[in-house]
Amino acid sequence: MDLKARLLEQDIQLPENFFPNIQKYKEHLFKWNKIHNMTGAKNEATVNNFIYDAVYPVSFLKKYKNLLDIGTGAGFPGMILAIALPETEVTLVEPLVKRASFLQFIKADLDLKNVTVVKKRVEDMQAQHFELVTSRAVTDTKMLLKLSENFRDASSTLLFYKGEKVFDEVDSDMPHKIIQTTHKDGLTRHYLLLGENI
Repeated sequence: MDLKARLLEQDIQLPENFFPNIQKYKEHLFKWNKIHNMTGAKNEATVNNFIYDAVYPVSFLKKYKNLLDIGTGAGFPGMILAIALPETEVTLVEPLVKRASFLQFIKADLDLKNVTVVKKRVEDMQAQHFELVTSRAVTDTKMLLKLSENFRDASSTLLFYKGEKVFDEVDSDMPHKIIQTTHKDGLTRHYLLLGENI
């Protein structure tokens, strides 16, 4: 089953231009990857799994005015969410020059008016409030809570893309929800939602 069929099967609401934009994104990613090693995903099946993984939360997220993605890398999940959520202002934080340049290029090529790319470590950013903070494969939950403290308040929601260790990283007194899904490659993804409004 291809990426489009898998996403449509989940009944995820996506804009009309999502799949054409994703196709362009993938083509650019493969070109850049040959020179700059943007991501460990080297073939289309793996990249499709990464995209599915990134966009799946659209099936359960509320609407948010703005979103901060910490450590976007080659675009997972922040750029994919930006393509899926054109009404949400998305700030992508990526300190590595090559990856930040790639994100900037994708923003321009796809004319993504809702995207801001910040080439910094999140610790060096000025404090700002976001309704949703996301991160995938950056660090453990405790560290992510620390890294995000200048960018959220009690009303914010946090969405962290986690593996099996998620259960060891969450204190039972934290208001949280863990949504699990098994991807095509057999891996189980744990989406950790934190916040008072989940």
